[in-house]
Amino acid sequence: MSDPVILFAARPERWETYETPLRRALAAAGVSDAGLTLEAAPETVDYIVYAPNSDVQDFTPFTRLKAVLNLWAGVEEVVGNETLNVPLARMVDSGLTDGMVEWCVGHVMRHHLGMDAHIHGQDGEWRNGVVPPLARDRSVVVFGLGALGTAVVQALVGLGFKVSGWARSEKQIEGVTCHAGKAGLNQALAQSEIAVLLLPDTPATTDLFNADRLARMPEGAVIINPGRGPLIDDAALLEALESGQIGHATLDVFRVEPLPKDDPYWAHPKVTVTPHIASETRADTASEVIAENIRRGEAGEPFLHLVDRELGY
Repeated sequence: MSDPVILFAARPERWETYETPLRRALAAAGVSDAGLTLEAAPETVDYIVYAPNSDVQDFTPFTRLKAVLNLWAGVEEVVGNETLNVPLARMVDSGLTDGMVEWCVGHVMRHHLGMDAHIHGQDGEWRNGVVPPLARDRSVVVFGLGALGTAVVQALVGLGFKVSGWARSEKQIEGVTCHAGKAGLNQALAQSEIAVLLLPDTPATTDLFNADRLARMPEGAVIINPGRGPLIDDAALLEALESGQIGHATLDVFRVEPLPKDDPYWAHPKVTVTPHIASETRADTASEVIAENIRRGEAGEPFLHLVDRELGY
C-alpha cells in the first residue's frame, strides 16, 4: 500500500505552526508522513487537512479523496459546499476544550461573585453587606451540549452550581437538567441567571436570542457568548441591556470580526468585549486528532467527529 497523500490546505502561517506537530502525531499513530504536503495533484490526494479560508473551495478535482479533516471547531463555512461529497470531520481538540472550559468557568465565576463592582469600583467607599450567593444557589444554563458544552456543564457541576443545559435534541448528562426542543428552550431561558452560549451557527440558531427570548430570562440575567456571533440579535440585546432586562453581556464572538471600532458594544458599560480568545485549537493536540482520523481511514475504521450534513454540525 502506498503512503497516503495528505494535503495541508490552510494559510501559509498555519503550516509553520502545524508541520512539526503533524509529522510527530502521524509517526505516533503509525502513519507515514511522506505524503504530507502543501501541494499535490488533486487526483492523488487522499486526505485534506482543511481550513475553510484556504484556497481550496472546489473539491471536485479530488477524485481519490477519503475525508476532509477540518482544522476549526466550526464547520459552517464548509458544510454547505456542494462540491464536497466525502466525510467531513470537525475538530474536537482536547486543548481547545480545556481552554473553553477555563474561559467559561472564569467568566461565570466573575459574574456570579460580582467581581466587576470591586475591580472597577475603587472609589474609597467601604460598602458592607453585599455578599454573593453560594454556587448552589445560582442557576447557570449552557445552551449547546456538544463536546464543548458538555465539558463546560461538567466543570460547573463540579463547582456546585445549579446547572441546566439546552440542546435541539435530547441529552443526558449526570448532574445536569437537560432541556430540548422548542418547549425546553422556554424552560431553560426562565432559569438562566447566567447563560453560556455554545451553540453552532446554523440557520436554526441564527438570532435565537431575540427580543422575545431575552424577555423570558430572569431580569438582570447575564449572557456569556463564546459560541457564535449570529446566535444573538444584536439590536435586541442592546435594547435589553438598556432596559435592565439583561444585566451584562460578555461577548467573545461577533457577526463581523474584528469588531468595528464604531460598534456600540465597545463603549457600552454593560458589555465586555473579548477578541475571540475564549479558546483556540492547539497544534499539538489537534494534530493528534487529525492523525488518528487518518489512521482510521487507512485501516477502514469509522472516522471520529463526523459532521451531520443535514443538521450542519
